[in-house]
Amino acid sequence: MSDEILPEPDCVEGAPHPRETARLIGQGAAEAEFLDAFNSGRLHHGWLITGPRGVGKATFAWRLARFLLANQEVQDDGLFGAPPPPASLDVDPEHPVSRRITALSEPGLFLLRRAGVGTTENERQKAFAEGRFSSDIRVHDVRDLGKFIHLSSADGGRRVVIVDAADELNTQAANAILKMLEEPPARTVLLLVSHQPSGLLPTIRSRCRTLRLVPLGPEDMANALDQAGIALEGDPLALAELSGGSVGAAVRLLNLGGLKTYADLVGLMESLPRLDRGRALKLAEAAAMRGAEERRDLLFSLTDLFMIRLARTGATGYPPNAEAAPGEAALLSRLAPDPQRARAWADCAQEIGARARHGRAVNLDPASLVLDTVFRIQQTAKG
Repeated sequence: MSDEILPEPDCVEGAPHPRETARLIGQGAAEAEFLDAFNSGRLHHGWLITGPRGVGKATFAWRLARFLLANQEVQDDGLFGAPPPPASLDVDPEHPVSRRITALSEPGLFLLRRAGVGTTENERQKAFAEGRFSSDIRVHDVRDLGKFIHLSSADGGRRVVIVDAADELNTQAANAILKMLEEPPARTVLLLVSHQPSGLLPTIRSRCRTLRLVPLGPEDMANALDQAGIALEGDPLALAELSGGSVGAAVRLLNLGGLKTYADLVGLMESLPRLDRGRALKLAEAAAMRGAEERRDLLFSLTDLFMIRLARTGATGYPPNAEAAPGEAALLSRLAPDPQRARAWADCAQEIGARARHGRAVNLDPASLVLDTVFRIQQTAKG
């Protein structure tokens, strides 16, 4: 890799960067699958790491890179034979490879992600330093990867490429990566992180072996947050429900007080079909406060999630297995007792989602936008 200081656009605020996270929690099946391929001599040249956002895909990619570069293939069994196969993907943090990767100075690793905005190299480097990134990964970035492959081939060691995220490859860059997958350079492993693999070129998917990561349960979520040095405030079960098992989403919820916001939302909905206007006004005023843009966006996301849980309860006849706020299960069952009401709530969710997007696009007063959403929900509750 180059010596330049790279930006950290893929790092969740308040959490360590994925390359600094030594242990991956809750993804034992994916780890075992990769280790089995490595130990059996069936290491594929292209790996597609998929799963919901925030479950550790980038952490897994960096963990695999450390492992592969620290466990170069044995060229000669030597006097005492080959060493035993590794039993895990763990690499000592003090290992030279670990230290170089943390410092972004490992010569056997190339990180491909969005570059700085600009038409020249100097412009892009300046944009890097200022945190201004292009909207996608472009073909000139892949050309830099080609130079890396060519220049590092002489040392004979293994090389690892992390593409984070493959979803951001533009058409030309995607075709360049495809060519590399079709004609893989010797001793090179490509690790492609993808949040939505269905959007990738089918030929890219077909030339990679897929490792799918799964959402984390409450216990794994608590352990992952503890590893990141983030204090868990509130019910871990509720946090796992609202975050969808995503550590990244959980960190955002904790940073923005999402658990309390959802509990307040459920408390307001408990007054339906009559509406507690005082609580509704309080919620709207909080969303309209100066500098509350992130919390306002979170409120609309949580409202959408509440509507989804409502519709699902009516469709299945049962509330979710775990409550995301006290009293939620009883409320969902009361408001959505049957499939007919489920359909009404699904239609309502679609309508208020469209109205909210339009309102934000035309800079509608935030308080009015929140109240409009609440009143539309009340109309649906009245039937």
